[in-house]
Amino acid sequence: MSEWLPSLNALRAFDAVSRHLSYRQAAAELSVTPAAVKQLVKGLERSLDRNLVIRQGRGLALTETGMAGLADLHQAFERLQRAVAKMRRVEQRQSLTISVEPSFAGSWLMKRLQGFKAECPDIDVLIDASLRPVDLGRGEADIGVRYGVKPAPGEVAHRLFDDEIVPVCAPGLAAGPPAMARLDDLRHTTLIEFEITPWPTSWLKWESWLDRLDAKHADSGQRIRFNDYTLAIQAAVAGQGVVLGSRPIVRDALDAGLLVAPFAESVKVPQGYEVVATAEALERPEVTAFVDWIRAAAAPDAGGAA
Repeated sequence: MSEWLPSLNALRAFDAVSRHLSYRQAAAELSVTPAAVKQLVKGLERSLDRNLVIRQGRGLALTETGMAGLADLHQAFERLQRAVAKMRRVEQRQSLTISVEPSFAGSWLMKRLQGFKAECPDIDVLIDASLRPVDLGRGEADIGVRYGVKPAPGEVAHRLFDDEIVPVCAPGLAAGPPAMARLDDLRHTTLIEFEITPWPTSWLKWESWLDRLDAKHADSGQRIRFNDYTLAIQAAVAGQGVVLGSRPIVRDALDAGLLVAPFAESVKVPQGYEVVATAEALERPEVTAFVDWIRAAAAPDAGGAA
């Protein structure tokens, strides 16, 4: 059975007196009167039935009893202060929900998100990777990263990337045999296609892309279709065919040598990736911090699609 504890205020008063050996200085630390401190200490002595503080000349001194628990008492109040500080920090932590198209989340954002956490460690981030449009105005997310979607009234959008659609494949597939150096060489390989409805652009479909370049004759007619763009890219990395890549999304894979762009041709499209938040949300510092960070993180890559 644990021993009964006296008043926490009395223990705190004695702790202060023991450090200052002065009722006046202890009172200044605790923002009370010296008489109040003295009364608290006297009350503690009565509850313990022991003298803790005695007069010594013009000052104070601790009795042997007063000295006995002093180190533990100091440590206890230091731990209490640390505990309260932790609770205050938890209360001050901020959180953000970011609605992100899955391919952007997996191929671009996840590799860079640690940079935001390093800059803003007190902001917790939840990534909602989904093709489902969210209503920022109704608080379904704090920030959206969208592709080809016009901002709703009250929303503020900043373009991160213009888009450019380029055929990409694994290096081994490009080397052949048969090697791929011209669009006509597509006739000898499988075309990987992202197919989902609704989707704000048709440029990731081979028929539209080849038609834009007046190259329908290069269509092999062989298809593997995915309703997940990340899987379509992974299939290309695995050498299963050629996929139409959104250059901002496949840039890291190109830089790492996992994919190559074997042809000179590409199609620049009006759609692009944008970070979006409501004007009201942008009044919150954590929202502004993320928007500023992602715009800066996108800046080195933004020119690559131009």
